[in-house]
Amino acid sequence: MNIGVFGATGQVGGLMRRLLIDRSFPVTSIRFFASERSKGKQLDFGDKKVVVEDIAEANFGGLDLALFSAGAGVSKIYCPQVAQGGAMVVDNSSAWRMDETVPLVVAGVNNHDLDSIPANIVANPNCTTMVAMMVVKPLADYAGLRSIVASTYQAVSGAGTAGVSELASQVHELAGSLDSLTYEGTALGRVTPSKFVEPVAFNVVPVAGSLVDDETDEEKKFRNETRKILGLPNLAVSCTCVRVGVFSGHSLSLNLAFERPVEVDVAREILSLAPGVELCDVPTPLKAVGGDLSLVGRVRRDETVENGLALFVSGDNLRKGAALNAVQIAELLI
Repeated sequence: MNIGVFGATGQVGGLMRRLLIDRSFPVTSIRFFASERSKGKQLDFGDKKVVVEDIAEANFGGLDLALFSAGAGVSKIYCPQVAQGGAMVVDNSSAWRMDETVPLVVAGVNNHDLDSIPANIVANPNCTTMVAMMVVKPLADYAGLRSIVASTYQAVSGAGTAGVSELASQVHELAGSLDSLTYEGTALGRVTPSKFVEPVAFNVVPVAGSLVDDETDEEKKFRNETRKILGLPNLAVSCTCVRVGVFSGHSLSLNLAFERPVEVDVAREILSLAPGVELCDVPTPLKAVGGDLSLVGRVRRDETVENGLALFVSGDNLRKGAALNAVQIAELLI
């Protein structure tokens, strides 16, 4: 197939390039696209060097498949152009997720939604939603899902390279002041945040994303995307998205209420057989990073609601949360 990777120089774009090789994707030709500032740069693809093209100047003819991870603004403009040229587009941004003509797919969860793709565009969910859906879907199929209460623990890489740089610089800045990291946090008080609303190093910031009304856009994405993926438009969802001082790997504390009883042992058995899921006594981002699975543990009864379960999930936000799912969708399309 003739493949185009859009946003090829970014974190997710780089991982897409590597996964195409690692998973032996049938590539006849490959083209890389990015912004003007990366024009002419050479990127490795196996034993080849591929020159990056300026997306604003390029001709997209001849592409069979396009993998986009270039941001919502770019996707809004260029996904339709590439799709109208005959390519199937898999977009990793938020641009098309809630469009009624565009399926929103987690590979292994709602593959059937790929049966109809009228706009030639398929959307990748938000990385936090993706990590959760692998675990929630098999339980929902068994017992019927009534509500979700989610608290997230999102790594800084979810905010792009700027988020990673901010945590790294704050850790470096504070490294010589560890003796003054007292109860009052005097050293932290000298750090000026830029990407996040508060210092993220050695801290927990209960605002992930941008505030929209009384919620963040990350919280709205989790609710709306979960409803669409599960096919439950009226599902009750409450979410608090939190940014933590972790470089990679998103985690969620989930409280689920079901229509029918589900015993803890039964839930664990269901999860042990679920594709893309691994039972783990203590799931953590460090264990999840570099892997393709959602790690789930701390499965227990939630006594605050009828037929309730509580559990904890960790997953690699850049792999299954973004690049891997896009490539898996492409494999399903083939």
